[in-house]
This record gives sequence, C-alpha cells and structure tokens, in this order.
Amino acid sequence: MSKASPSLLVHGYEVVIGFETHTQLATRSKIFSRAATAFGAEPNTQASAVDLALPGTLPVMNREAVACAIRLGLAVGAHIAERSVFARKNYFYPDLPKGYQISQYEIPVVQGGAVSFYLGDDKKTVRLVRAHLEEDAGKSLHEDFIGQSGIDLNRAGTPLLEIVTEPDIRSSAEAVAYAKELHKIVTWIGICDGNMQEGSFRCDANVSVRKPGAPLGTRREIKNLNSFKFMQQAIDYEVRWQIEQIEDGHAIEQATVLFDPDTGETRAMRTKEDAADYRYFPDPDLPPLVVSRDWVAEVKAAMPELPRAMAERFVQQYALPEYDATTLTQSPAMAAYFEAAAQASGQAKMASNWVMGEVSRRLNNEEKGIADAPVSAAQLAALLQRIADGTVSNNAAKQVMDALWTGEGAEVDAVIEAKGLKQVSDSGAIEKIIDEVMAANAEMVAQFRAGKDKAFNALVGQAMKASKGKANPQQVNDLLRQKLG
Repeated sequence: MSKASPSLLVHGYEVVIGFETHTQLATRSKIFSRAATAFGAEPNTQASAVDLALPGTLPVMNREAVACAIRLGLAVGAHIAERSVFARKNYFYPDLPKGYQISQYEIPVVQGGAVSFYLGDDKKTVRLVRAHLEEDAGKSLHEDFIGQSGIDLNRAGTPLLEIVTEPDIRSSAEAVAYAKELHKIVTWIGICDGNMQEGSFRCDANVSVRKPGAPLGTRREIKNLNSFKFMQQAIDYEVRWQIEQIEDGHAIEQATVLFDPDTGETRAMRTKEDAADYRYFPDPDLPPLVVSRDWVAEVKAAMPELPRAMAERFVQQYALPEYDATTLTQSPAMAAYFEAAAQASGQAKMASNWVMGEVSRRLNNEEKGIADAPVSAAQLAALLQRIADGTVSNNAAKQVMDALWTGEGAEVDAVIEAKGLKQVSDSGAIEKIIDEVMAANAEMVAQFRAGKDKAFNALVGQAMKASKGKANPQQVNDLLRQKLG
C-alpha cells in the first residue's frame, strides 16, 4: 500500500506526522476488573482492589474489550493476531498505582491496516502500524487555589485501544481529516462514544520536519489533543517552531509537549522516552490472548455496513456526488434518515439536498443531533413528493417545513391546504398573470427584446410577486418566453 502523497512544502521543509490515538472502549467494566467505567463519578468511587494494585490481586481479561479490538481490526482491514501478548510498560507516575501499565508491545492484537479519507477531491490513505489493548492510568488533579494535588483512580484500568499510524501524514489538514475519519469509524462500529471533552478519544501527534529526501527528523509528541480545532492549531504552531529552531542553528530535542489553547503555543513537558526506557517484558499474570478464527467470523457477521462502503453504495445506488455521499455517512443516524427519505420519496438527490441543507441547518441552530429531529424521514419524504409533483414550490416547502418543525402541523398535505401554499399550475391562470405583468411593465419588455437578458428575470420576479409566490416557476418561465417571442 502506498504512502500518503506529500503535500506542499512549508518554507522548504516537508512535514512528517504520525498519530497515536487512545480510544476508550465502550465497555461497562474495566479491562482487568469489574469496576464501572461510567464518567463523572465522585473521585475514587470506581476503583477496585485490582485497580488500586493491592497485594494479591490478579487481572482478568474483559472479553468485550477484545471484541472491540476485533471490530476495529475488521473495519480497517488489519490482521487480527490469533495469539497476542500483554506486557508491562514500566514507569513511575503518581496516578499509576502498580508502577507499570499493562499494555501490548511486540505482539499486539491488531496488526497493520489502513484508514482512507478524502481531503477535497484527493483520496488519502494512512497506514496503521497496530492497534493494541491497554489499561488507562488514573488522573492527577491539581487544585491551584489550595496549593495541593490529588489522585483520582476512577479512570485507572479503563480499557483503551491505542491506534498507531505510520508517519504518513504530511500536513495539519491531513492530520485533522485522518482523525475525523478514525473518529467516525470507532463511533460507527460502536466501540467508543467518541466524546473528546471527556477524554474518550485522545490524540497524540508526533511531529517532525525535514528537507525533502533527508532522513526523518527528530519528532516531538503533542499530547492529549482533545478537539479537531486545537489539533490543527497545535500542529501548525509546532511545525513553525521546529523550522525556526533549525533555521537558527538549534537541534530539535525529542520531547513530549502540551498545547496551550489560550496562547496557541506548544510547550515542553518532559524529554521523550524511547521504548527501551520503559523496560517492556511479558506480564506474568496474564496468559497470551488467543483469538479464534470462529470468534472473528462471529464478530464480522454482526458488523454494520462501514461508512466508506456505504458512501460508495450511495454514489452507485442513488447517483449522488461523492461529496454528498461522504457527508451523509458522517453518522449511522444521518445515513439512515437520508436513506429512508430517499426511498420513500423516490427523490434521492432532493433528499440529499434537504438533509444536508434545511434539516442540518435547523439542527445546528438548535444544537441537536439528527436523532432528535422533530421532522421524521417519512414527513420529509412526503414533502419532497409534493415538491416533485409541483404541488408546492421550494419556497413554499420551506414554510411547510417550518410548520412541521415547530409542531404546528403533522401532515404535509394538511399544512399545505391550511396555509394556502398549493402552487398554481393552471396554464390559463398563469398566462393571465403574465399578460397583466407585461402590460404593466412595457419598458422591461422592450429592454428584453432589445437584448437585455436581465429584464427577463425582472419580469419573472414580477409575475411571481403577482401570484403571491404560488405560480409554478417553470411554467412562468416557459410561458413568458413564448409571449416574448
């Protein structure tokens, strides 16, 4: 599989980015204990004896966490190892009770794979190195106002799937597009809720720069990027900073850095460790993880249609542009809403336009998801049919949508009737209106006949105004052209 294509150079330097994404798995209990994983509990109320590393406790693997890893492997076309091994990653930190983290290193459960996405019209592919299961650490809480720190171990032992890419990404825009696609995949297949503010989807970007053709530069890892906006800002700043350092004759030191959204700058937190510093060795308390081919087949049979495959189907089945298909498959709920409206109305492109336009605009204004849309797909389909058969114009249809959205009406035809929005398609009535408009606007008629095309649009506007917007616009255009010769 080929690498992502290089993008434009930045001041003569090529940007090289690799990603590590910590995906919190949507299990009810932790990876090696039965403690709950619910967010927002009082500190240290969801930490079991295993999570606290009390003497004599032993970890027990959470089967559902493994099933989540299998689903991710299937979704990205990776190899799912029949036998993988857990290791101890040794380091000291106050919120790590054991003094080591149980993770996977040499033999992870998910190996290889790729994530493809569109950036504009260009299709990009980022190769994956692996996705490995591991436990999360606790959380240090720093209370500046009392000058003390505390440790909350509720998060300790929460199951994570760390997804690691090759250094295939060549710009901050590509990085954000990759992260958004991965976010869509993990939420689509139901292994993660994707809540970045709560830390369910945390991205680390390894950023370096080099002259074209030179060896890879020294990377600095930007930790815990929890929004796509900050992700792009952080990478752009880090790229500029590294180039300035190199141009000033300074060497880049491998480090872990944090992004400060208030200043828009990255700052070093600690020098970056290499794998050898963690002294990985197989965890003696956990046997090798064995995943049978039958289990993989069982999980595969229950997998939903994946977003990229669904988008390609929408292009083929409904003759939608690639942009529409990609936008409509941002979530299973949106895809299902569109497809229900398209099939019931027989107007796929119109359904696409309305879902991406009027429906999405109203939902965004009210900060709602499509699952909470007050207008059902069936109601939208009925409205699209009335546009298609000429019963209402597009402008009148928006008034119908207003009534449906606010609950003023429930049935499309009843709203059209009650509000008098039915479009006039009687050619005799429209012809009479056009005759009156031409008589009242003789100067515009003369201008059009003298070659001024704008006068035609003005006459159409006058005819629509005279009909109070109810005349069929296409008929107005056709009849007016006939009468103008």
